[in-house]
Amino acid sequence: MIGRIQGILVGKEPPMVMVDVNGVGYEIEVPVRVFFELPEVNSEVTIITHMIVREDAQLLCGFNNYQQRDLFRKLLKVSGIGAKSALAVLSTMSTNEFITLIQAQDVNAIVKIPGVGKKTAQRLILEMRDKLGDVSSDDISMPGNIPRAANLGNMPATAQSEALIALQSLGFRPQEVNMLIRQLAKDDMTAEEIIRLCLQHKGAS
Repeated sequence: MIGRIQGILVGKEPPMVMVDVNGVGYEIEVPVRVFFELPEVNSEVTIITHMIVREDAQLLCGFNNYQQRDLFRKLLKVSGIGAKSALAVLSTMSTNEFITLIQAQDVNAIVKIPGVGKKTAQRLILEMRDKLGDVSSDDISMPGNIPRAANLGNMPATAQSEALIALQSLGFRPQEVNMLIRQLAKDDMTAEEIIRLCLQHKGAS
């Protein structure tokens, strides 16, 4: 199994990244929050990974730290939660935020995660409330993974396109994403700012 990849970040298109390790390119799907914390293309990067082997595919999911991966693995053990839903959780909130919601049994907050309905939220609380004691709440990125947001610059078209793709990967409908971006995004916003604003708007609605 592949548990950690260190190499050169050669491609980024949310939610996928590609890391070159000695001439071999590894495609890795990452949560949106992780995507926007990664450095620029052609930078060295370290990604903690979880490998999923299926009959029709082998998938790599990537994270900024072991705490995120631990939570991802626990989510996969919950009935009805697959990789897409688990990545949506980690795209929407930090490890600490999710643990807090589970401990508070806050169904109303959990259902705001894309793709998670009331029954799934209740199941998450029931099956995870006693299993999170060994998951650290510290979301500390791997050394060298420099946050990218400050380097995005004022690129409105690119920022809005990246935000649209990232939000769709979370499970939002294309029509819904387009409407949110038109309503909320400003020309000087980065992709990360647009995504955060859209998620906050959905959370408040």
